[in-house]
Amino acid sequence: MAQSFGVIGLAVMGENLALNVERNGFPIAVYNRSREKTDAFMAQRAVGKNVVAAYSLESFVAALERPRKILIMVKAGAPVDATIEQLKPLLDEGDILIDGGNSLFTDTERRAKDLESAKFTFIGMGVSGGEEGALNGPSLMPGGTEQAYKYLEPILTKIAAQVDDGPCVTYIGPGGAGHYVKMVHNGIEYGDMQLIAEAYDLLKSVLGLNAEQLHEVFAEWNTTDELDSYLIEITADIFKKVDPDTNTPLVELILDAAGQKGTGRWTVADALELGVSIPTIIAAVNARIISSYKQERVEASKVLTGPTAKFEGDVKAFVTKVRDALYCSKMCSYAQGMALLSKASETYGFHLDLGECARIWKGGCIIRARFLNKIKHAFDENPSLPNLLLAPEFRQTILDRQEAWREVIATAAKVGIPVPAFSASLDYFDSYRRDRLPQNLTQAQRDYFGAHTYLRTDKEGVFHTEWMKPDESVQQQTPDVVLEGQPQPSRSEVQKQEAETLS
Repeated sequence: MAQSFGVIGLAVMGENLALNVERNGFPIAVYNRSREKTDAFMAQRAVGKNVVAAYSLESFVAALERPRKILIMVKAGAPVDATIEQLKPLLDEGDILIDGGNSLFTDTERRAKDLESAKFTFIGMGVSGGEEGALNGPSLMPGGTEQAYKYLEPILTKIAAQVDDGPCVTYIGPGGAGHYVKMVHNGIEYGDMQLIAEAYDLLKSVLGLNAEQLHEVFAEWNTTDELDSYLIEITADIFKKVDPDTNTPLVELILDAAGQKGTGRWTVADALELGVSIPTIIAAVNARIISSYKQERVEASKVLTGPTAKFEGDVKAFVTKVRDALYCSKMCSYAQGMALLSKASETYGFHLDLGECARIWKGGCIIRARFLNKIKHAFDENPSLPNLLLAPEFRQTILDRQEAWREVIATAAKVGIPVPAFSASLDYFDSYRRDRLPQNLTQAQRDYFGAHTYLRTDKEGVFHTEWMKPDESVQQQTPDVVLEGQPQPSRSEVQKQEAETLS
């Protein structure tokens, strides 16, 4: 009897997803380029399960029922292309290939077009949840051919994480939509992790909390509506781990140089391309980069001194303020990510449902958190919401807590603790809430040295000034590119906005 589902690639994620599929009632076939890996899997984790091992792609494809459903779990990039090219001669019309790795969405777009022209179907599926999620229920973000998703839906809805309002999977959209949403998920994850790291640094370096106290703080935060999340939960756990050789908290023995696999950098690059502001996520990527300058930082620390000020306030009150600052900053990070998804949906024709994106992140994935319910609710109430910060609940929360947020960042500056993501979040909030920014001067400078033109608040039209000549040299010109990324409002729109602000 033919197997229902096939998995190529038996590294950690591939193995665990294969076992998840089999456990949920779908017999599987597996293949790995290295025979030894397949043998080890069959001799250990696959014992007693409905698994067929294949040692060639020909026998692997032959073991599957039609239309074949094949999950590719190999390293992103060239290995995915190579696997697809090897499979194509062996497949029949209508067979479905699923790339479950962290592929760049433009690669997914290209592969989808290529395979569909060859009468196959392709799904680019983001998978989040790590090793545990893959085995017990991840968040799944499949995009591509919708008909192919319908074939896969009975399997995907069973293997996904289950939350109060359904499985953490939905059809995301065409082409590379699934991998795009996963990419932005990872960008938000970068922001979340950096914000938590900065909160830890403040509590440890400013207040002097030890590992046991840090565990207690993060465990208590994880009981709150605002911060109950997987990342806060594991952070609390991390502070409990003691190195048996040194009897020292293990976290303090880990080298402070963070790695990255590219999805955060891709998020930043595409946000810049689309003209969407994501400063918290950018700060998080930059923080990982500068952390890698370990030896340079060690040498610099010997000659570059900082402030000598010490914290002298109420420790318990400051812990609460750090919690509030973390939550406000976290809201900004998610607001930026959702704004990027909205712009990408419009630009790339993804037709994303932002409320559903938030819903499927409620379980299984790395950024799962209780407050995603609030994000889903905000977009369900107003699908065209331009920014999460404008949703009534989020707006009021930040307005209530911004004083604590500002005090935490000011304290960090006074004692010389870098909080780039906290600061970027506050700058984002302050920039977004202001009806006038100093870029009128920027436009004047651009026009001065490059004749780039500018718009006025009191007249319609596009203008250029000969800045070193008499006033009568001001003249209306053919429009040039005035703004990056966003359309410029007309003078009447600006006047209307200013009147509304004053009222």
